[in-house]
Amino acid sequence: MLQGTIAYVIIFNMNVNLLKYSGKKICVAVSGGSDSMALLHYILHNCQQFNIKVCAVNCDHSIRGKSSKSDSAFVKSWCEKNGVPLIAYVAEQGALTSEQKARDWRISCYQLALKKQIFNGREWEGADLIATAHHANDNAETLLFNLSRGASLSGMVGICDGEIFYNGEKISVIRPLINCTKSQILDYINTNKIEFVVDETNLESNYTRNFIRNEVMPLLEKAIPGTVESICRFASQAKRDEDYFLQEIERLQLINFEGNDATVKINKSYAIFSRAVIIALKRAFNLKDYTADHVERLYNLQFEKVGNKFEFLHLCAYREEGQIAVCKAGERFDDKLPIKGFSSGIYAGKLIKIEPFKGEIVARGELVFDADLLPEGAVIRTRRTGDKFQKFGGGTKSLGDYFTDKKIPQRLRDRIPLIAKDSQVYAVLGVEICDKIKVSQNSKNVCKITVK
Repeated sequence: MLQGTIAYVIIFNMNVNLLKYSGKKICVAVSGGSDSMALLHYILHNCQQFNIKVCAVNCDHSIRGKSSKSDSAFVKSWCEKNGVPLIAYVAEQGALTSEQKARDWRISCYQLALKKQIFNGREWEGADLIATAHHANDNAETLLFNLSRGASLSGMVGICDGEIFYNGEKISVIRPLINCTKSQILDYINTNKIEFVVDETNLESNYTRNFIRNEVMPLLEKAIPGTVESICRFASQAKRDEDYFLQEIERLQLINFEGNDATVKINKSYAIFSRAVIIALKRAFNLKDYTADHVERLYNLQFEKVGNKFEFLHLCAYREEGQIAVCKAGERFDDKLPIKGFSSGIYAGKLIKIEPFKGEIVARGELVFDADLLPEGAVIRTRRTGDKFQKFGGGTKSLGDYFTDKKIPQRLRDRIPLIAKDSQVYAVLGVEICDKIKVSQNSKNVCKITVK
């Protein structure tokens, strides 16, 4: 459904500050609705003043069938008419079966849109920032939604400029309209006669957020005029408090990311630790559906003995020396790689190389061994029940006891590559070789194995 005609009578009554984005290339997320069209129109017609380059990204979730295709076609046509470079993505029909999947897919599109690439045979320059059209009413609705679900103070900061972490990569997202009310945006749309499309599902109140928007907010605004602005002021105050806690977390260097795992240092302050662990969960695992009970349990895990663990959702948290470590639960690698003919490859998320030893200094993660002493049928694999290991220059013990002696955390034990034949372990890669394959003066086939 199209509204109005394109015109270029620019007004400046919206509370938008583009100065802080000067010199940046902004990729506007455009659905074709009134909010995103107002944002794209405003930035496009004020970009020269602030030396901003403008492009756009459109994400068709393929949930609304012909309607969403029509909306995307409208965005494409508008961008072509107005000289805005556009990159567009279409989800596979029926693939986005939940709101979380749709959100994750959309963020993955934003991630791609920021990168240089070839799109439809043309060079796409990428961008510095993704701009979304969230406004003050969206912010107020989000706060009410979070409050109703029992969110902590950190959930009361609402929607603001910030960073989203997806698959370990940082995506910088800005919300230039966040201080504008919906009525101001509609005034801008009407005054400038900007075309837009209507998503009919936004008018339905059978979704929680739509119910808040269509039913709750109008009643609140009627009972207490200025409700939206008041809630947004509260969000700004909460944001200032949160910024202080985040500065403390950074100063104390509480969070560390180790490969696909996250660790949070022990801290008895619930206010500090709870925020640190939430940041870790979001950045390392894109986790949104944690609860206050999960955070409480993670906090209490600090006071339990080393080795204790807590499984929640698809993750497992371990109490380690001086920290809480979180990793994916039940992560095992049951396949195996034959040593014979092996030179390099990826196993258990690690790059493994075996090459002739030429006498250079052995660096961290490198082990030297006599390849002729390895038995036929030896493989690279992870640990199994009954594994035993004879450490270099020492006696034989169970692999579990060896790991304990070496203070190797529980979360890592199922992911450490080994060289083994049956239950005999000949090398714990990156840690130590077995005494059975040590190099001697008679060794003729000396190899170096490197793990990164």
